[in-house]
Amino acid sequence: MRNVARIYSSAAQVAKKPISFEVFPPKGDLTHEVAREMAGHLAELHPDFISVTYSAGGGGNKQATAAIASMIQDDFAVPTVAHLTCAGMDEAAYERAVSELQAFGVHNVLALRGDLPQGETDTQAVHQDGEMSARPFLYARDLTQRLVADGFCVGGAAYPEGHVTCFDDAANICHLKQKQDAGASFFITQLFFDNECFYRFREAALKAGVSAPLACGIMPFLSKAQIQRMVFMCGASLPAPIIKLLARWESDPESLRQAGIEYACNQLVDLANHGVDGLHVYTMNQPDIARAACSALRESGLV
Repeated sequence: MRNVARIYSSAAQVAKKPISFEVFPPKGDLTHEVAREMAGHLAELHPDFISVTYSAGGGGNKQATAAIASMIQDDFAVPTVAHLTCAGMDEAAYERAVSELQAFGVHNVLALRGDLPQGETDTQAVHQDGEMSARPFLYARDLTQRLVADGFCVGGAAYPEGHVTCFDDAANICHLKQKQDAGASFFITQLFFDNECFYRFREAALKAGVSAPLACGIMPFLSKAQIQRMVFMCGASLPAPIIKLLARWESDPESLRQAGIEYACNQLVDLANHGVDGLHVYTMNQPDIARAACSALRESGLV
């Protein structure tokens, strides 16, 4: 199955914008059947790859990630990227995860730190009784280095507005460069709603020597509750046009959902026109979001 880093490099040679989708393992007893149906709808849109998160909303079904990624590759011939988080991971857990990925034939991995164990802070993760933690994977860069050494094609997360726990723009760029130095060969950004934030971030990353492709992660807002949750969890800023849309359609959930999808599509078109390395759509397991994105890009002559 294709190496995702090569997908980006090949696309750059022909001025093509790689389009990818993200899904999460559905919960419940019909996980695999639901995932196959959903993947079938997405495969019809011919994405360059599909990424599969390590858990749904950070809450569960981590065991399904490699299996679903493998199913998408085998049944629909679409390259996949399996997410893997390292927070709280010890050596034995790492070996189990790698063995599972290899058994399922998954070659591309998005290395993430993930959420710390409940009640643990960054300081506690690094220091144990005044000494450095013995954990082998404190940060995503540590996981990246090991996965690359074990033969995987590894990508990392990028944060145009900084990680929610990082308050320094220079440190944010430094962390990105450290992941590249550890072997990350492509990056997918956290969601953002203001494209200008990404353009400033891209410029700073290039100046710092980040040469790996930076794909833009875009998620439409579908409800007021969802966008409030995303802003709190991710630290993404809300530009004035979104606030106006929320005010206009607050009492009309369906119109608000459509407005959110249209806003995301406009973001994607603008990003493509500005020559970004790739477009990554957070589908939230809703194929109509992916269809709308592809349709907007086609109508603009960008795919």
